[in-house]
This record gives sequence, structure tokens and C-alpha cells, in this order.
Amino acid sequence: MTAFALSLAFWIFLWASSVALFPVALAVWALTAPFDRRKVILHRFTCFWASLYTWLNPAWRVTIEGRSKIDPRQPVVFVSNHLSSLDILVLFRLFTHFKWVSKIENFRPPFIGWNMSLNGYIPVVRGDKQSVVRMMGRCRQALEGGSSIMMFPEGTRSPTGRLRDFRSGAFAIAQDAGVPLQPLVITGSSDALPKSGLVISGKHRIHVRVLDVVPPEAFGDRSSEELAAWVRERIAAELPTETT
Repeated sequence: MTAFALSLAFWIFLWASSVALFPVALAVWALTAPFDRRKVILHRFTCFWASLYTWLNPAWRVTIEGRSKIDPRQPVVFVSNHLSSLDILVLFRLFTHFKWVSKIENFRPPFIGWNMSLNGYIPVVRGDKQSVVRMMGRCRQALEGGSSIMMFPEGTRSPTGRLRDFRSGAFAIAQDAGVPLQPLVITGSSDALPKSGLVISGKHRIHVRVLDVVPPEAFGDRSSEELAAWVRERIAAELPTETT
């Protein structure tokens, strides 16, 4: 199959499956809302929905390492490097419960964006201080309610594949809530889904490594900025030399 044909098939499948699966998600939300306050069942369905696109696309081979390091009983702040838009789909392959923190633009597309809202994922408007304050408050509530948080501390995908500086927000949230941090390392996704353009070319092996959890007692007396830099070093140490 040519790159153009594969890409056309992928985008048609993404659109058609979104149209078909959103009503299912809506039904899951309605049926489970009375007893599933954290929306665990809906999120699990969303993990399945998102994973379809990497399971069925022969251009993407995803492997997960260290899944057993995730304790589903303990809410954490997941922090991951960010190479591609595909990273969002890839991290759903963890099949563990969390609330995404994502730019508000991702909540606007029909079906997929609507499903993000149904799940209670947390939007943030870039550059808007009040939005950031609201986001941090919602993250605290989610953690107190037993849900983990998933964030990209670089803020946006790296345009070069090299690890960018980490913003301190995710780390301030973990410190404030007294919950662990769980670093994640993604490799291989940088060129798998073009930032601009629709053609998917080549085959890509994408790997997610779950690192050891960082408990609150390991934060020490570091500021959130210092904690961000320290965790960034841990993630950078797991990346190929050319991406750090």
C-alpha cells in the first residue's frame, strides 16, 4: 500500500470510527454516571477507542515497557516528553485511569473533542493565567478524588525531537496535592504523524517506557522549578543522545 493510500485509509477510518463510536461513548457516560463518579469505565472505553488507531495502522508499532510500575490504586501526576500529536493516542495504550490536561483547542473538534469533555478531561488556554489557575484547581480536585493526571510538561511537542525545558505546573500540582510523579519516556513517534500535512510515510517503532515513581518524600525542599529540572534530567537520561 502506498503512503498516500495508507494515509487516506487512516483518515477515513478515523472520521468514520469517531462518528460511530461517539454515540457509544455517550451511552456509556449516561449509563455509568450514577455510580462511576470518576468516569473510569468511560475512560477505559476511550482507551480502547484511541488504541484502535495504533493497533490497526501497520505503519505504527507500539510497545509499552514497565507497565507494572503503575499502581492503579495510587493517583499520580504522569509527566511525559512530547514528540508528536500521536503521543496522545500512544499514551492511551497504558490502559490506566487518568485525566488529560490539554490545550482547549483539542476539545473543539466534533466527536473526539466532545468525548474529551464527557470524560472530564481538563482544558487549559495557553497564556491565560486565569485558565491556568482553574486548570490547577481542577487537577487538585481530580487527584483528591482518586484520578491521576496526565501532562506534557514541555507544553507543546518538540519541533526537533530534542527535549525542551519543562514548565513547572505539573510539578507544583504534585507538590501541592502531595502525590507522586510518574515519569514516562516516549521514543520513535517524532516523524510518525506529520505536524502539518496528512500523508503518513514509512514505518515507525514507537516505545513507551514507564519509569520508577517519584514519591513526595523524594521531592525534598526543591522548588517546583527545581523539581521540574530534576525530573527532566531523569527523562533525558533515557532518551537517545540526539534527542536530549
